[in-house]
Amino acid sequence: MIPAPRSDGSPALLLLEDGTAFRGTAFGAAGSTFGEAVFNTGMSGYQEVLTDPSYAGQIVAMTAPHVGNYGMNDEDAESDRIQVEGFVVREAARRPSNWRARTDLRSALHAAGVVGIEGVDTRELTRHLRDQGAMRCGITTDVLDPDAFLGQVTDSPRMQGRDLARDVTTTEPYEVAATGGSRRFRVVAVDYGIKRNILRLLAASGCDVTVLPAQATADEIRELGPDGVFLSNGPGDPAAVTYGIETATQLLGAVPVFGICLGSQLLGHAIGGDTYKLRFGHRGANQPVLRREDGVVEITSHNHGFAVRADSLGDQIDQHTFDTRAGKVRISHVNLNDDVVEGLECLDVPAFSVQYHPEAAPGPHDARYLFDRFTDLMSRATATA
Repeated sequence: MIPAPRSDGSPALLLLEDGTAFRGTAFGAAGSTFGEAVFNTGMSGYQEVLTDPSYAGQIVAMTAPHVGNYGMNDEDAESDRIQVEGFVVREAARRPSNWRARTDLRSALHAAGVVGIEGVDTRELTRHLRDQGAMRCGITTDVLDPDAFLGQVTDSPRMQGRDLARDVTTTEPYEVAATGGSRRFRVVAVDYGIKRNILRLLAASGCDVTVLPAQATADEIRELGPDGVFLSNGPGDPAAVTYGIETATQLLGAVPVFGICLGSQLLGHAIGGDTYKLRFGHRGANQPVLRREDGVVEITSHNHGFAVRADSLGDQIDQHTFDTRAGKVRISHVNLNDDVVEGLECLDVPAFSVQYHPEAAPGPHDARYLFDRFTDLMSRATATA
């Protein structure tokens, strides 16, 4: 039974580090919270957003005007808890309407101790972040004077240089069995903030998956004798995840590797490249990505604030291919909005990655073929071993 919806109604303040203030009404937990202010353009999927570990350290504003319509359920969470630092909406639904709902958005935020604010003009906030870039912010129900609260916002940590994978990774290894009785491969997934739907799709592809903590070394992974290694998504600055870069570097050429999001950025570092912070990032379910091998445009789901710098990969061989320390590497996918690198394919070793989320739930599902590409890569490697 869905509990009665929570309705706080007390005043709340959202303050950006440049002093821009937005007033609204509190919902969820009371108190103060701090993080990087970002926006997500998805029309649905707020439960997946809230529970995605890649949003650790961030306060997320939804551009959809009415959030919480279908409540929260027990099946769609991408982790075991709400991960965002704070949540910003134009209007939160007073009561959900969906047969799968087990609780409402307000109660879920309150139970998780997450501060939310509604009544904010999220269009104005989004335009400001697009113009000025993602920045630190705070939400508070305690200090309603912007001048008195600004010092706490500017004292909060910046995203650059933060290793947040340590905060969201599993503390112990665990197993996920292949589903449908079709076990074909053994995969080690390194958890930098892995989403549950990634594990579901690996299992559905016939993979028995061993999930290891983010600090797992290449030697520890090789001892398990996997057919392939998956480098997961996760939060924070990829350049700060030095242990993950070292692990990926040592695995290249030894075992097939597939990376998503942060995993793609770590692969970029492993082949000798660099990453940089995007002005306001890509977060939503509607990003057009060009697949260069055949010119197909995929509509894809994104959640990242950093990207691989194309000109850092090595000496350029042709328009899309570079000579790196891991051999020839091709930029396989590119974002059509801003030309950001969205995929890497190693041509001399069995490894590839994408910056976006092919496992996207609730969608779109244009890129789910990449899980088949991973199993094909493992099949070829097994056949030639």
